Amino acid sequence: MSPNVYNLVHKKMALSSFKGPLNGEYFGNKKMERKPSGRRRVFVQTETGFVLGMELERSDNAHTVKRKLQVALNVPTEESSLICGDMVLKNDLSIVRNDSPLLLTRNFLHRSSSTPCLSPNGKDLQQKDWSGPIEILGCKSQDARTKEIVTDIVVAINNGIDPVPVRSGLGGAYYFRNCHGENIAIVKPTDEEPYAPNNPKGFIGKALGQPGLKRTVRVGETGFREVAAYLLDYDHFANVPSTALVKVTHSVFNVNDGVKGNVHQNKKQMSKIASLQQFIPHDSDASDNGTSSFPVAALHRIGILDIRILNTDRHAGNLLVRKVEGVGSFVQVDLVPIDHGFCLPESLEDPYFEWIHWPQASIPFSEDELEYIDHLDPFWDSEMLRMELPMIREACLRVLVLCTIFLKEAAAFGLCLAEIGEMMSREFRGHEEEPSELELTCMEVRKQLEEEEEICNIDVNERDTGEILFQIDSEENDLDLIPDVEEASGSRNGNGKILLCKLEEDMEEDVEGSEEDKAPPRSDQDDGLVQNCVSDVSKLSFSTQNTNVGEKSWRQEGAMQKISYLASTSSGNRNVTDKLPIASSFVELADMNEEEWMQFLEKFRKLLHPVFVNRKARSLGQKQRHRLGTSCQF
Repeated sequence: MSPNVYNLVHKKMALSSFKGPLNGEYFGNKKMERKPSGRRRVFVQTETGFVLGMELERSDNAHTVKRKLQVALNVPTEESSLICGDMVLKNDLSIVRNDSPLLLTRNFLHRSSSTPCLSPNGKDLQQKDWSGPIEILGCKSQDARTKEIVTDIVVAINNGIDPVPVRSGLGGAYYFRNCHGENIAIVKPTDEEPYAPNNPKGFIGKALGQPGLKRTVRVGETGFREVAAYLLDYDHFANVPSTALVKVTHSVFNVNDGVKGNVHQNKKQMSKIASLQQFIPHDSDASDNGTSSFPVAALHRIGILDIRILNTDRHAGNLLVRKVEGVGSFVQVDLVPIDHGFCLPESLEDPYFEWIHWPQASIPFSEDELEYIDHLDPFWDSEMLRMELPMIREACLRVLVLCTIFLKEAAAFGLCLAEIGEMMSREFRGHEEEPSELELTCMEVRKQLEEEEEICNIDVNERDTGEILFQIDSEENDLDLIPDVEEASGSRNGNGKILLCKLEEDMEEDVEGSEEDKAPPRSDQDDGLVQNCVSDVSKLSFSTQNTNVGEKSWRQEGAMQKISYLASTSSGNRNVTDKLPIASSFVELADMNEEEWMQFLEKFRKLLHPVFVNRKARSLGQKQRHRLGTSCQF
């Protein structure tokens, strides 16, 4: 595919999500209906899973929405907030788009023993919704295949063919079937995820919106990520099955009674927000097969997607294997990736890429794959997801942008899929988790930006001091004083320009000297790159030895062995665990404003080249690392 043709296809696909307002379509009646453009339909979900679809009038605000919810579902709404992603909605609801899911949460600062509990009770009767059994949320996800699947499901339900619960896994999931009894979709309600209030398998204890099984992915938000992975898989490059966010109503769904999680037996029609994914008939999953039979192209395409979205749970069990026609006795297989609920975490996490150790991952990218990677636009992707999934958090989009830039630069440099995946993965040394090379680079970027800002502040203070001295003293005294000020400032532990410059020059001379004495022979081109780039990266790294990151230290020796051009670094005094209960992140991305974020990305790009040069130099003769990781199947 030529670059011009690819750009045209890419833009047409992405622009399709920006045309006009997001109008939902409702299935269940004989014809599909569109609501008048003057109204917006939203779906309000309580912390414990109740869902109500309602029409928003122009005069509605958060108070009227909560009042409607209280009347319809008989749930208390006092001291609660209406949330859409990162936004707390108040009087103005104009930013809420059609088909947006909203979450009603309690204000924890005001909670007391007298606060009413929002937990549903089996005796509660949910008010019937005027819509059909299934409503698709969003616009682009309503492709022809998804519409066909939803229509077949509705026809089957009307003919008495009910969904079948999935017994495996940690969360609630259901096979929805067609009129022939064949599985055609798998539906995962957001309030039946692990730790969610209505989990049917006993894994309960948290409200929607709280940190979940993966602490950088909140309870009730894996469904949004399933849809995001599908939307980002342009032209079905990685073969992700059709996925949509839906509001679905059926009596098969689970509702727990009270805090003990007892399953309610007298089933009522319950509405849930869920992800709906096309069921793919398959012969097995990757765990049942030898990896040598997997096509290189299929694995590369899945790996490219995993890196973009920082998939923290790519194990063999969520790679479906389908046999396709082969020549003679040779049977070809195809891979289908599923279960992307743990992608796009809210901060840089330790990904789990099981394919890192597969031989196909060490084969260089093909020209078509490099062309696909080169044409990826992370900023366009972010805007598309903001339009399609308004509930997605800004921190998740920043992870997408950062990882896509890392992929593009690494692929252009010539790294293979396995090398890129390893650079993004953490290691365990002496029972301690060390930051990945990607995280180390981000930490260095933040430290350099902080020190540059500190230098700028010193310059401003010096200039202000000079102006005050000029106003107070005579011209003759000024001529005597100004050199003294510069000399004094240059001797205060690096707080002035003179000493800082001397330190940088000395540091550079030391680095060059050590390289001449200890560096192994290599080409003139690589030698120039390392001398020019590595010294720049390491100039400001020496000042943060033995520091802690998010209440969790990592040993300097291990970090020096892992990436030699960086001394022990940290992200400064920022508390990277403000939004996460446990220090699961070494680098915080969401705490930067837009200007700081763009400065971060600019410097991040500049530092990547010496990172890749160092990686190539160290990978020569290096044995494949043994890495520990965690995986979650449900």
